[in-house]
Amino acid sequence: MPYDDIYLDASERMDKAVNVLKEQFRSVRSARATPGLVENVRVEYYGTHTPLKQLATIAVPDPQLIVIKPYDPSSADAVNRAILTSELGLTPSLDGKIIRLTVPPLSEERRHKLAAQLRDMAEEAKVAIRNVRRDANKQADKEKKDGDIPEDDAFRLKEDIQELTTEHETTIDDALRHKTTEIMEV
Repeated sequence: MPYDDIYLDASERMDKAVNVLKEQFRSVRSARATPGLVENVRVEYYGTHTPLKQLATIAVPDPQLIVIKPYDPSSADAVNRAILTSELGLTPSLDGKIIRLTVPPLSEERRHKLAAQLRDMAEEAKVAIRNVRRDANKQADKEKKDGDIPEDDAFRLKEDIQELTTEHETTIDDALRHKTTEIMEV
């Protein structure tokens, strides 16, 4: 596996870890209503567990309200049930064909717990990135040992992978700081 292949593979895997973290952050509740809060709730629809975003339009008309309008009005009860059984801690209000979710403000204690949960998620993503770095460095050492890449290239590859790791960890720290600030807002 040449230099570029190792580097690109590591870059893609690190990007994936950051994207997974950002997706997890979207589902963490803040004081503000966002579509990301409910879009991945699984709804039992004709025997299949389907993400809510595929079954309905999700709108946020004001910072404390989420309005869900199923494409198929007959699925409104299933959507309502799925939200009730989810771990969101929100009680939906079914109004015929439209479901309304009021997002109450978070208590101080709950905001601190969520911030700790976010830090844990960020640390898991950093561990995933470091594992990718380890794998790429092992691959570089193997290629050097097999004589597929010169020693200087292997050394430069390890430096580039470390830069990549640092960039991705910085991205994670920025996302964590942004989401923590959002949660701590009153």
